[in-house]
Amino acid sequence: MSPLKTKKLRKIRLKLDKLDNSLIKLIKKRTNLVKKVLALKDKKNQIVDQKRINAILRNIKKKSLKNNIDPKITNRIWKNMIWSYIDYEKRNFKKK
Repeated sequence: MSPLKTKKLRKIRLKLDKLDNSLIKLIKKRTNLVKKVLALKDKKNQIVDQKRINAILRNIKKKSLKNNIDPKITNRIWKNMIWSYIDYEKRNFKKK
């Protein structure tokens, strides 16, 4: 790789790092909201809501296409995020 390309790559990676820091802050906010949702659930079987999951994924696909983003990327990201939070809820569910 040429020195010019190396310099450009470094600049782009710095921008990616800054963006990652912003994503971490958003994930923290989302986690706090998930904690509030979990506190409202009475039974562990309320954690997985397949209708809501399907609606979210459909909505993300529409938004991805509208914003010219490959929907396979966003689908995979959201599925992983959803199932990661489901796992989090299951691990943190407290019987009332």
